[in-house]
Amino acid sequence: MEQYELSVCGLSRSLPLVPIDGNRAFASFVVIGDTELVEKAAVELAKQMPEADAVLTAEAKGIALAYEISRQLGLKEFIVARKSVKSYMKNPISESVHSITTKGEQHIYLDEADGEKLRGKRVCIVDDVISTGESLRAVEELAKKAGGQVVCRAAVLAEGDAAKRKDILFLEKLPLFEKTEQGYRAME
Repeated sequence: MEQYELSVCGLSRSLPLVPIDGNRAFASFVVIGDTELVEKAAVELAKQMPEADAVLTAEAKGIALAYEISRQLGLKEFIVARKSVKSYMKNPISESVHSITTKGEQHIYLDEADGEKLRGKRVCIVDDVISTGESLRAVEELAKKAGGQVVCRAAVLAEGDAAKRKDILFLEKLPLFEKTEQGYRAME
């Protein structure tokens, strides 16, 4: 399997390329267990964020980053939109999502109690990678349904065309890759 060499926050990581279809691939970036990168990225992102009252992420790869950003911002907690309804959830709200890394339609859910924590608050949405923007859109819709005002959309990486967006905060670009006779090459 081919690799992509990523450099972010002064750190280097080798990311395996994962086929999307017969002609394209993405570099698999899994930050959730990388404490060194999570800490450095959270420090850099927190420096650039506008003032926020709450940090919101979707389960699961953004959780460690949301934790550390919350800590950097001096917040006592962060909120996670879940991929399934849990037994403790009362009156959850939901939104559908189609992600580049997961096949088929999914839903994310926010418990009523967590939604109350967002009502009238300035919310920063955090994720590991923003690619198509679909996960980001779904989390933002949940925040709005709960009565929160999204003031920041942040990620470690912006993949493909997402790097051209002006409404997101990110640290590095991550290309998509196209298949050639010699293997995969980064797409512009």
